[in-house]
Amino acid sequence: MRVGVLTGGGDCPGLNAVMRAVVRKGVQEYDHRFVGFRDGWRGVVEGDTMPLDIPAVRGTLPRGGTILGSSRTNPFQQENGVRRIQENLAKAEVDGLIAIGGEDTLGVAARLTDEYGVRCVGVPKTIDNDLSATDYTFGFDTAVHVATEAIDRLHTTAESHMRVLVVEVMGRHAGWIALHSGLAGGANCILIPEHPFDVDEVCGWVRSRFKASYAPIVVVAEGAVPRDGGMVLKDDSLDSFGHVRLSGVGEWLAKEIEQRTGKEARTTVLGHIQRGGTPSAFDRWLATRFGLHAIDAVHEGDWGTMVALRGTDIVRVPLADATARIKSVPPALYEEAGVFFG
Repeated sequence: MRVGVLTGGGDCPGLNAVMRAVVRKGVQEYDHRFVGFRDGWRGVVEGDTMPLDIPAVRGTLPRGGTILGSSRTNPFQQENGVRRIQENLAKAEVDGLIAIGGEDTLGVAARLTDEYGVRCVGVPKTIDNDLSATDYTFGFDTAVHVATEAIDRLHTTAESHMRVLVVEVMGRHAGWIALHSGLAGGANCILIPEHPFDVDEVCGWVRSRFKASYAPIVVVAEGAVPRDGGMVLKDDSLDSFGHVRLSGVGEWLAKEIEQRTGKEARTTVLGHIQRGGTPSAFDRWLATRFGLHAIDAVHEGDWGTMVALRGTDIVRVPLADATARIKSVPPALYEEAGVFFG
């Protein structure tokens, strides 16, 4: 078989590890050939390819980002996007496609499979850990480690100046990074998209922390919103999948805290730092296992599926089910963290 591979959406630690495993097993055990499509779905729509063989993936296990490049291209928003995909796959003599991505990238793969017969297998990738069909996505563990280390470092400067430090982490729809890194880093307040926050309550936690002679750390996910509204985004433009380019909740909240408490407040936005650099050991392990099982699914012709982690097992689930809903932080799990607020 000749198999196409693409990496779509935001870059993520572990992408190269998936491709390395796919190619190594595919070539050595199944004698398959591979072609890489550059920059996610853009490469498939435009027929932009590169060779993908064992020499191309050698040495990439600890390397962040993706050797194929990535983009947030939505082929359904492109003129004749589906027809061009079908033509380019036929031209490249591709028998099946492995799509490595998150909600949007895999949503495209699911629709192409179900509605147009394009043969796809999905691999779940997102640092947000918000795909419901898998216990964990690779990239999440690395992002949590990066955010936790940043919080650890910020504690010392917050206490040196006795000021509030607001740490904004990624998490558009789900607060998994904020919850895990906030708990691991000893934050005094964690705000997530699933639970709209009350600014006065946050200020109460801040005052309580100062009474104990400690400077508070507030961790807020980029998608968190105040209960009573009033926040204005810096950028309200939309990407090709209809998502607002989030920015500004940390800065907005710091200003509100400073005005309401009289305590100096500063913001640190971790942003793309969470997505960059070498993947953690867990993410390398998980990404490698996903790749090994993805090429098995391709070889067996199990199209329209996604590999997923369930406990310690890798299983296959329907792509349509995997992208049907967001995996949110359960209320009970968030309530556990509340013990440490204030």
